[in-house]
Order: sequence, then C-alpha cells, then structure tokens
Amino acid sequence: MNGLILGLLLPFAGTTLGAACVFLMKKEIAPLLQKTLTGFAAGVMVAASVWSLLIPSIEMTGKEGIASVAPAIVGFLAGIFFLLLLDLIVPHQHLDNGPSEGPKSHLSKTAKLVFAITLHNLPEGMAVGVALAGAMENNSYMSMAGAVALSIGIAIQNFPEGAIVSMPLRSAGNSRRKSFAMGTLSGVVEPVGAIVTILLASFVLPILPYLLAFAAGAMIYVVVEELIPETQEGKHSNMGTIGFAIGFALMMTLDVVLG
Repeated sequence: MNGLILGLLLPFAGTTLGAACVFLMKKEIAPLLQKTLTGFAAGVMVAASVWSLLIPSIEMTGKEGIASVAPAIVGFLAGIFFLLLLDLIVPHQHLDNGPSEGPKSHLSKTAKLVFAITLHNLPEGMAVGVALAGAMENNSYMSMAGAVALSIGIAIQNFPEGAIVSMPLRSAGNSRRKSFAMGTLSGVVEPVGAIVTILLASFVLPILPYLLAFAAGAMIYVVVEELIPETQEGKHSNMGTIGFAIGFALMMTLDVVLG
C-alpha cells in the first residue's frame, strides 16, 4: 500500500515543488536553464518509455519473433496517434509563444498554456497507473519497486516542468499565487489518470502489453513534437542536449537499479 501511495503522489509532488519556484525566482527563467531543464525532461521520458514501458511490454508476451513485438508496435503507434488527435482537437498554447494550436477558441493564453502542459502530463499519468496496476496484480514483469522507480523518474522530470510552466505565467503578468496554482493544477491529471487506470485494472491487465506501449508512444510523441524542438531553437541548444543526456542516464539508472 505504501508503494501504491508513493507511486500516485510522487509525480504530482514533483510538479507542485517545481511550480513553487515561482516564489523563489525572478519573473523569467534564463534561456540556458530552461533549455537544460526541457532537455532533461525529454531524456527522462525517453528512458522511461524504453526501460519502464516498451521492454516490459515485449517481455510480457512470452513469445518469439514478430509476435513478441506486435503488441508493442500496435500500442506504441496507437499512443502516437492518440496524442496527435488531442493536439488537433484541444486548443493549446506552447511555451515558445508561437501561435495557438488546435481549434479556434476564446480561451485566454494562460488557459491554453495549461491545456498544453496537461496534454504533456496525460501520458505520464497513464504510464504510472498501468505500471502500478500490473504491480498490484503481482505481474512477474512489473514489480512495485519498478513502478515506484518509474514514478520517481517522472516526479524528477516534473520538477523542472512545473517551474517551466509557472515562471512564464508569472512573466505574463499573473501573480505568484496564481502562477503557482496554475502550474500545480497542470499536474493534477497525472494522479487522476493513474487512479482511473488502477480502478479499471480488471479490464487493463489482459491488454497490459498494449497499454504499456501506448503510454510509451504518447510520451515519445510529446518529446519529439514539443520538447526536443524547444531545446534546439535559438541559442544554448547544446545545453538542451546535455540536459537530455543527464535525464536519460538518470532514469535508466533508476529503472535498472530499483526495477
């Protein structure tokens, strides 16, 4: 039970602590630091997708050849196209201050920014929920320690993400409290998504290999579509690459050692 509670709360705690940086820092994050943190988040997500989701998805099939990777392929591509669909139908605004994406709406820029981050957090909540559901059923390929390791990695990744959300909101003229609240709320989808997944465990477990790969595909979509491009625009792109390497190495270590 302790592992379950930790798994559910750690990612949200990471977002909340990151959003709290708005009380400690100036109105803007230095571009060098923002690129480093964004690259770090991308590295964690890629490593988590591989070691915590895709590899267990393949191992669970217990088959050889193409049959062993078929669920991973189907789930991975489904996750990619699901996030692509959400990108098309949900109005949102990215951190680069470019034009709004999705259908036209009268929502404020702040609301659209929070929607964008919520879309980023959705696959992470799903990933934690699927991993915890598998661990609770004593699945030999998904241990509670491994699920908590995934949760820790996402919590670490969520810390800079929370700061990257709240600081631009502050620089846009919002109060510190409002910026903190909006940054924190963007992470609520993670524990909610995880809890819903666990409650549906009886339906989830028969298709667990597909769902693990689905969560991986959704996270990789976020990395390729949003995070990597943000690290490579303008100056200090090399710091985004360094941040990615550090995040990838850290998450890989957590998963191998704790999983």
